[in-house]
Amino acid sequence: MTIQRMDNVGIVIDDLGAATAFFVELGMELEGSRRPAGHGAELVGELAQYEDSYRLCYVRGPEGIIVALAEQLS
Repeated sequence: MTIQRMDNVGIVIDDLGAATAFFVELGMELEGSRRPAGHGAELVGELAQYEDSYRLCYVRGPEGIIVALAEQLS
């Protein structure tokens, strides 16, 4: 069976610099590293917090892509 479509991918990382370097090494290009609103992104729903562990939100970007963002709280 081959994947025909992928609607949602969530990636949780501890080190943004290391993760960026990994994906660049795979051949991807970094397009920007500042606030996404300048690229047409908008918050979907509300910012949520899961217990004292994570702050979570969904952002809709160009082409309707939805990205899940999770920040681990200390």
